[in-house]
Amino acid sequence: MSADVSVRKPLSAAARLRQRRWYQQPRWQRLFAMVVLAVVMAQVTGVQGERGDLFHALQQNFQNTGILVWLVILVGVWAVREFYGERVGAQSRRVGGEVARPFRRVSEMVRGQRAYRYGGLGALLVFLIVLPLMVSTFWQQVLVDQVGMYVMVAIGLNVVIGWAGMLDLGFIAFFAIGAYSAAFWTGGLPVEPPVELNNFLVIPVAVVTCLIAGVLLGAPTLRLRGDYLAIVTLGFHEIVYLVARNWTEFTGGTRGAPGLDRFSVDLGFWSYDWELDPQPYYWLQLAFVVVVLVLFIRLEHSRVGRAWTAIREDEVAAAATGVDTIRFKLLAFAIGASTSGVAGVIYASKQGFINPEQFIVMMSVLALSYVVFGGMGSIPGVLLGTAILVWLPEYLRDTVDPQDRFLYLGGLLVVMMIYRPQGLWPSRRRQHELKLAEEGTGGADALGGKTGGAQS
Repeated sequence: MSADVSVRKPLSAAARLRQRRWYQQPRWQRLFAMVVLAVVMAQVTGVQGERGDLFHALQQNFQNTGILVWLVILVGVWAVREFYGERVGAQSRRVGGEVARPFRRVSEMVRGQRAYRYGGLGALLVFLIVLPLMVSTFWQQVLVDQVGMYVMVAIGLNVVIGWAGMLDLGFIAFFAIGAYSAAFWTGGLPVEPPVELNNFLVIPVAVVTCLIAGVLLGAPTLRLRGDYLAIVTLGFHEIVYLVARNWTEFTGGTRGAPGLDRFSVDLGFWSYDWELDPQPYYWLQLAFVVVVLVLFIRLEHSRVGRAWTAIREDEVAAAATGVDTIRFKLLAFAIGASTSGVAGVIYASKQGFINPEQFIVMMSVLALSYVVFGGMGSIPGVLLGTAILVWLPEYLRDTVDPQDRFLYLGGLLVVMMIYRPQGLWPSRRRQHELKLAEEGTGGADALGGKTGGAQS
């Protein structure tokens, strides 16, 4: 009897160690995160600090009703999601099933018909073509200077992060390389090029330049993953930025490169010059985006795309099954960088002026946020996430202080990562990987895992 008691005591002690206390439950951890986010948002969007009184802003923001507003909003989101999420989800699925029942048979018929699918994509393309004719000049500028540019960058970044699982915080460096390639080959820099090229001819040159830069970045980072790879890529961006800033004899330094050539076509019997009107640039960007999407969709389902997926899920297992991990990781860096080269050429031509301050690391962070928000590995998600997050700060332009716009964006991202880490429109494979990671049955989250899929 005494032996049974002596055995039972350590077992009960082990059971108590395995038992989670109430504050260790995910529900209450999420509440703590939402309260902290409310306090932070109240501070950063409230009264600004004074140099002579360090605690003035803290006192004013805690005394004002701003913190109560943020607490009500964010804790309300937590309460609805935690206590009514399943009920609301079940009700919405039931109502959605009733509404969608008449369309289900049509959907089943269309799903197997390629003509219907292509017809829907054609209708979407027609809508995008006429979109600039339906909005004001301001929104046309936003579509060209921000949405179109970030869409091209995000598509390339999705290859590196979403498909190959390599965290890159300096991706905008390739965008800068593309822009300076356009400036160099069109004669916009202090040094003379061997031959001046039309902007359209600069695009393949910029693509090759970015491909080489991607290989140069990827070669010394083949054994790195996660945080270590992010630090190296961030250093690569700083190298490109500082070279552009300090190599005055070549890049023009902080003065930049003014008076850059714009796109033009001269066929002898017909010529056209892109001027300040944003509409022609929008259609040009749309054409390049469509071409890149077609190529990348084919690439995703090819042998190369499957190799990237294997590397993202478990690099050691992929190597053991015969995947040449070195080659395919270099391909991911190179192919992803190429789209940024195209975006850089179009951006430099549209602006007519570039300088190093247009390629700060904040742009890389924004591009990464767009990819994560939309859904890593999902091309539709990346496009939708980029469009929404670029549109939101501009929509808040007249109602929110310019210094606070991206703070609201950050708050939205925090809430999104708490309740929907797979993104707005995730790929099925990525969604399944995150589910396995949450259940502890797989090291699927490649961005946070060690080499070989081991988890810390």
